Amino acid sequence: MKKIACAALLFLTTTTVSVAAEEGVLGRWKTEEDKSVVEITKCDDDKYCGTILSLKEPNNADGTPKKDINNQDKSKQDRPIVGMKILSRLEKTEGDTWEDGDIYNPEDGNTYNAEMRLRDADTLVVEGCFLFLCKSQIWKRDS
Repeated sequence: MKKIACAALLFLTTTTVSVAAEEGVLGRWKTEEDKSVVEITKCDDDKYCGTILSLKEPNNADGTPKKDINNQDKSKQDRPIVGMKILSRLEKTEGDTWEDGDIYNPEDGNTYNAEMRLRDADTLVVEGCFLFLCKSQIWKRDS
């Protein structure tokens, strides 16, 4: 009977930790140097996405909103950066990790393979890779 109680407790604890990690990534995150605030949500097929909610410097020198001028697809160069989805298709894997997604960088107009992991409740490590070259950023929870 003790073994069954221990197994049930272990299952409940593991499930609770997994749900807490999954929910822990949701919300608003400040990117490095507070350049933007990205909101991470669940999107299609239980995957995770991130949308730019605001920019530290949302406007150009002439006062017009910044647009996606570096996008290699010319039809998208007129879209505003605020409101743009930059994280997509991230899948929850084991522990505090999400993988197999994409991250779009409006600064260079390229999309990279992405993964992210919670370092702690208020710190998210986001990594973008092209082939074997990867770059990581530390995002902090926006309070």
